[in-house]
Amino acid sequence: MEKEIEKKNLRILCLHGFRGSGEILKKLIFRWPESVTGKLDLVFLDAPFPAQGKSPLEGFFDPPYFEWFQSNKDFTEFYNFDECLEYIEDFMLKNGPFDGVLGFSQGAVLGAAIPGMQRDGVALTKVPKIKFVILISGAKFGGPTYGIPKLATNAFSSPINSPSLHFLGETDFQRKDGEILLECFVDPQVVHHSKGHTIPKLDDSNVEIMLGFIEKNSTTFKQGTSLSTV
Repeated sequence: MEKEIEKKNLRILCLHGFRGSGEILKKLIFRWPESVTGKLDLVFLDAPFPAQGKSPLEGFFDPPYFEWFQSNKDFTEFYNFDECLEYIEDFMLKNGPFDGVLGFSQGAVLGAAIPGMQRDGVALTKVPKIKFVILISGAKFGGPTYGIPKLATNAFSSPINSPSLHFLGETDFQRKDGEILLECFVDPQVVHHSKGHTIPKLDDSNVEIMLGFIEKNSTTFKQGTSLSTV
């Protein structure tokens, strides 16, 4: 029985970017080597709200496109944020449990706040706590760019203990936000790449970083709690 448990991959909920989709994120993530993706049970979810404007992905990937939540132009007021979290919780209840969350762009902004909101008992309280996050082109609510939705008010009020892996692109317009997000986690690991606001392919050194992160967390969770058998 013990050997059977050890074969289980980390089950990860994947949250796509602004006006993207689960299918688009899946195509981009599976450009990564099988040596990485083969060790993960990746579940891709479409956000609950249809895109309310033109997607930057039009012409590159087919529609439909979705948004996790909406805001005003300067990101000081947020709409449908509570509904978004309820939607994710419902999906996790029906399809979990999940070990971690992977997010890109808007999905990473949301994913970064989940451990803190769960810690404070204000969101996703009906599902097990997320054990780690992988954040690609992420940002912090309350950082340089984004204000703070009410439910995320205290998400970063104290350092987040959850293991975290952060992707920082040299030419990413959100790079500064990503660097500030690093400071919110107790022991963040970083994948540096030369691209911009995108999901990069992985070179050999970054494959090593990812495999190390996966192995470390797989080992930790096998020792602590059983991994998902779903």
